[in-house]
Amino acid sequence: MAELVHVGKHCTVTTCKQLDFLPIVCNGCSQIFCKDHYSVDAHNCSQENFSKDGCTITSTDPTSYECTHPDCTNRELIPILCEHCNKHFCLSHRHQQEHSCVMLKEKEVPMAKTAELVKQITASHQAKGNVKKGIGKKSAKTAAKVALMKMKMHAVGDKGIPQVERIYFSVVLPRGCCSEKNKAIFFSSNWSIGRCVDKVAEVMRLKNDNNIANAKKLRLFHPDTGESLAMDAKLASLLSGDVPLYSGGFVILEYVDNGCVVLDNVQDYL
Repeated sequence: MAELVHVGKHCTVTTCKQLDFLPIVCNGCSQIFCKDHYSVDAHNCSQENFSKDGCTITSTDPTSYECTHPDCTNRELIPILCEHCNKHFCLSHRHQQEHSCVMLKEKEVPMAKTAELVKQITASHQAKGNVKKGIGKKSAKTAAKVALMKMKMHAVGDKGIPQVERIYFSVVLPRGCCSEKNKAIFFSSNWSIGRCVDKVAEVMRLKNDNNIANAKKLRLFHPDTGESLAMDAKLASLLSGDVPLYSGGFVILEYVDNGCVVLDNVQDYL
């Protein structure tokens, strides 16, 4: 306890001499007293001021600070100043919100700008992710990237295909053949379109008579142009060009007559 020797002051009253860590100085005699003897009566203050008619002119009670809040009458022994408006307040009204500080600034709603940006992006994609004819190449690529992140969570395909080779499509299925309209399936970038068609037929258990001369053929079509994708073309080769396919985008599967090169009303499928 040696380090506390110089902390606090002793009460001046000889019969007390109490060490007080919050000593009070008398405004009359300027002596130091404890909380029990700070009043003029308790220590018989020798410097209490009286007028000639015996009425007290000044009070010798310790200085106190009145709270400036209009509805408060509390006082504090120490000044509590608001660092913003520079007014005195009690402990209950010391915070800016409690005394309606004139310098109080409203806090910005966290992430307000980000929330507004998300709202704008959502409004611009009311087409529910469909890649429509005439959409810009950059916009189509961005939309496909967003869809791809979701698609990877539930897409089906050959588990033996290395991750680096996987190309994902939302395959729009032939009309009237399935309970589902679309199916997320992944393929190898090294596969031909013909092999991709066979894979979709296998996964969805679709009738596949591509090897029968006079039967309806299963063909994949480009979602923007409606053009039939060449059965012998490598999938990787279709990921570039003026109107490329995008991993995460759409392709359309339909039964058509042999020799069909363009799918009519392609936008009705999307």
